[in-house]
Amino acid sequence: MSSIRRKQSGRYEARYRDPSGRLRGKTFATKTEAKRFLLQVGNAIVERTFQDPALGKVRFAEYADWWLANRADLRPRTAELYEGLLRLHIKPVLGDTRFDQLMTPVIRAWHAQLLSADKPGAVTVAKAYRLLRTILNDAIDDGLIVRNPCSIRGAGVERSPERPIATIDQVAALAGAIEPRYRAMVLLATFCGLRLGELLALRRNRLDLLHASIRIDEQRQELSRGTRIIGPPKTAAGVRTIAIPPHMVIDLEKHLLTWTSAEPDALVFTGPRTESLRRATFNTAWDQARTAVGLPHLHFHDLRHTGNTLAAATGASTKELMSRMGHASPRAALIYQHATAERDIAIAKALSAAVTGRTEERTVALDLTTPGESESNSVYLRYPEPVGIAAVRGNYPGDQTDLHC
Repeated sequence: MSSIRRKQSGRYEARYRDPSGRLRGKTFATKTEAKRFLLQVGNAIVERTFQDPALGKVRFAEYADWWLANRADLRPRTAELYEGLLRLHIKPVLGDTRFDQLMTPVIRAWHAQLLSADKPGAVTVAKAYRLLRTILNDAIDDGLIVRNPCSIRGAGVERSPERPIATIDQVAALAGAIEPRYRAMVLLATFCGLRLGELLALRRNRLDLLHASIRIDEQRQELSRGTRIIGPPKTAAGVRTIAIPPHMVIDLEKHLLTWTSAEPDALVFTGPRTESLRRATFNTAWDQARTAVGLPHLHFHDLRHTGNTLAAATGASTKELMSRMGHASPRAALIYQHATAERDIAIAKALSAAVTGRTEERTVALDLTTPGESESNSVYLRYPEPVGIAAVRGNYPGDQTDLHC
């Protein structure tokens, strides 16, 4: 129900009831303007796009703080990340903006300003944009806006630079250069694909060296203020059992005897002074080791990247790689398989040779080196004609090891 009445001032008041039944009014200079307004309000109510004028006056910072405080489902590290993105990159520009002024051009200007600045990087800008879009999606459900103004195509996509892949010789050098109590961390990160948080939470009873397997069902998060939290992996796929490459078993046995307490639930990796290893302590040791071997820009997580690439080179399927890596999505596994496309060419040649019956042996090098590295660090695929059965030979320290496909 709506009506128009002329006030003593000569202006016209358009009155209507909103979807909750509350009587509202707005004045205009002419009766035509009042009629036009009531028509727009009526259409919005019918189409269920009516926006409460009072809610439109709420400022973004006020709602964002309330939104974050009420997201009890967020993991501590995620909540800390969101708080930092809001405080450093979103609220300084958009915090005082009212929701009825939060339009797409405003979002575009904010996004362009972030991208044009020296800091943050493009990856952080993408994270900030995705967080803003998520908050505004919930703002629609809460009635503050009718549609999400975050409509910049591709703005939420992270385009991380390609990370380097270490050679097997480089991994061996890193394992030899780091403090002995952390040597097994380098090997597990590379050849079992463990994340740093998974290594920090690893307990003795999760290692089954008799059957050469490792169970991952916990990870440790460390917040910026120093609080350490042990909990399950981020996704169900992160809970997994991984086969340990045989060449690592002796190293792990030595580590348990030397550095790990005898209790079944003892942490496998500990600090020099405390039972629990802090990230900062390990990072110091890692920095020293990578500098000593001439790899100052190699991140510890790049070892996991290296191991996954090597696993893909053995011919592992997408599902097998997902299981070993602890990923719920096949996207990352497909990337690693694409990176080892050279092996597929070698397989095709082996199949062709089996048909033609040629008998010479051929060797195909799979280049797993970073630019400028020696070819001696490649992985070789050898197949005798005409059988065409391939074996991957890796340059592991010590004895050569054949991993048959």
